Amino acid sequence: MGKIIVSGASGQFGHAAASQLLDMGEDVIALSRSTDKLADLAERGADVRAADFDSPDGLEEAMAGGEKLLLISTTMVGQRPRQHGNAINAAKAAGVKHIAYTSLLGVRRPGNPSVEGFDHIATEEMLEASGLAYTFLRNSLYAEAVATAMAIPALMAGSKMENAGNGRVPIVSRDDCVAIAVAVMSQPGHENKAYDVTGPELWTLPDAMALVSEMAGKPIDIQIVDEEGMYQYFDSIGAVRKSEDLTPDTPIPWASEGMVTFGQSIREGFMDIESDDVERITGKKPRTLRSVFEQYQDQWPK
Repeated sequence: MGKIIVSGASGQFGHAAASQLLDMGEDVIALSRSTDKLADLAERGADVRAADFDSPDGLEEAMAGGEKLLLISTTMVGQRPRQHGNAINAAKAAGVKHIAYTSLLGVRRPGNPSVEGFDHIATEEMLEASGLAYTFLRNSLYAEAVATAMAIPALMAGSKMENAGNGRVPIVSRDDCVAIAVAVMSQPGHENKAYDVTGPELWTLPDAMALVSEMAGKPIDIQIVDEEGMYQYFDSIGAVRKSEDLTPDTPIPWASEGMVTFGQSIREGFMDIESDDVERITGKKPRTLRSVFEQYQDQWPK
């Protein structure tokens, strides 16, 4: 078996994937801008290399000897097609044969308004045009994000504004997203396929918050608003609207247009997708939303 490259290996997803591949005896090249965060992987036998997708310089060398690449989406909305393009070009030049990419559920459904999705579409199209084998891992909304970034402020405020309405989304644990990525990297037969990476149940976000409220024993008043209402809320807490307006000292490190159009895409049904891909490929049932809430419940305000 050839070497498996894992990008973003200092992040939660990449670190978990690299660790599991090492557990399976795979030969892993772990890439990060912050290689000091990869000492534990290096100790376990990973080949740790510095790589910065903002700069093509040195990327081909960083990927030398790799046969497969797990390309984990970077975090900068709007910048990702350029960053991912640099990574894809370097991988091809280095002789990588197969790239699996962490994309977004429902992203290629015509008319999807999600600004987050535009970067993923561009990246999928680059991979299709690259001549390399590809696998698209179209991940749903993370249960861990609902359990922390959504639940904690909602419990503190006793309320939550929401523009996703009664649209349904198969909220998925990051653990299951990692598990299917590891399976695709370590098994044959996943070339030129797209998988819908989903949890076992479809949820509306108001119902997910109702479960938080029930488990915490604290009320959360859901205020259903339209896109403009959501923008006004994010404006009030100091979020910029567009990702290109982000600066290192912006108080909130993301732009509201991504959040607002993501909620709109849920409401309009673009993420209302049922799939058994996780269980079919990993051999395990995906985690329930309640099980993830139980894991994070001790972080909730009392």
